[in-house]
Amino acid sequence: MRIKNLPQVPLGGKQAFESLMDATMTNPLQSILSERDWLLTDGATGTNLFNMGLSSGEAPEFWNTDRPAEIRRLHAAAVEAGSDLFLTNSFGANASRLKLHGAAHRAHELSKAAAELGRDVADAAGRDVIVAGSMGPTGEIMAPVGSLTHEAAVEMFHEQAAGLKDGGADVIWVETISSPEEFLAAAEACALAGIAWCGTMSFDTAGRTMMGVTSNSLAALVEKISPGPTAFGANCGVGASDLVRTVLGFSGAGLPIIAKGNAGIPKYSNGCIHYDGTPDLMADYAALVRDAGATIIGGCCGTTPAHIGKMREALETRPRGPRPSPEEIEARLGRFSSASDGTRPGAAPKRERRGRRRAAVQPPRAPGPLPERSRAPERETGAELEPHCS
Repeated sequence: MRIKNLPQVPLGGKQAFESLMDATMTNPLQSILSERDWLLTDGATGTNLFNMGLSSGEAPEFWNTDRPAEIRRLHAAAVEAGSDLFLTNSFGANASRLKLHGAAHRAHELSKAAAELGRDVADAAGRDVIVAGSMGPTGEIMAPVGSLTHEAAVEMFHEQAAGLKDGGADVIWVETISSPEEFLAAAEACALAGIAWCGTMSFDTAGRTMMGVTSNSLAALVEKISPGPTAFGANCGVGASDLVRTVLGFSGAGLPIIAKGNAGIPKYSNGCIHYDGTPDLMADYAALVRDAGATIIGGCCGTTPAHIGKMREALETRPRGPRPSPEEIEARLGRFSSASDGTRPGAAPKRERRGRRRAAVQPPRAPGPLPERSRAPERETGAELEPHCS
């Protein structure tokens, strides 16, 4: 695992470090967090864009220039439902992913446009609303296992972060990451761009990310990054219950915790994948994950404004409770997808004990370009899935 003192990078040096320090000192998200016990984020991007007419195989980031009114409407719906923070429509706006659509050269342009649209909505909200510039994974495996070098990853993320900053994003939101190497590359890119950042990973394999990271190992990682994130946590994954259990593993990290869980479990019906989590279930999730230690709470795949409204109501009206036990989480939100959360000694997925390669050492797939939840399943199958986590 490569742990770097991020400001001491050759591409930015002291100037980038001082710029980031200035951004951190005036970071609007940090200011709001100092005044609030919790913040509510938005929900899904892809689910709601599909409901607006996004087609299978279409890059949602193109809508930032082709259908800007729809993107404003997407963000406005989240704000009207009660979101204090929403993510820009830029999850896949890096050169690697846009290359699939012949648009690698548009990474800065589409990222900037995404932030500008978000800025329009936030500035018209009549209250403080944070515009978080979404940056998802590149979709490639990093060296030495794969072909993507650290330097190339930093360059791609830097281009995107600079575009989001130029468009008016308050903070960069690195999300759905699986490997520590890619997490660190994105963090370094934010330092070069001189903008504060938050970071989440997706824990979807028996309490671990696809690349073997556990919740407590991510908590240890963020403490070693300097400049570190404003907040960190988990998004997407399996279901709401699994994500709350993951949050329990972040305790003691000393930073605000992010929880952005899916609206239940995806189920195939009538040619599409729909999430079975009701607004009432997501309201229970919001209150439970707050009690588990999360400060920034929202939804991911399948989460609509109707879910967000119920979550807001729960956070505003339900008193804080004790830290939930795993048994209570399952009773309220449904069974976990696995017996293990990945954090206990010897709690690695059973398939590793059958002699297969450890996920922390090598990925379960061959080196080379990898979906890493960024080659959008909905673009391959026409299913209703979330591009932020696809």
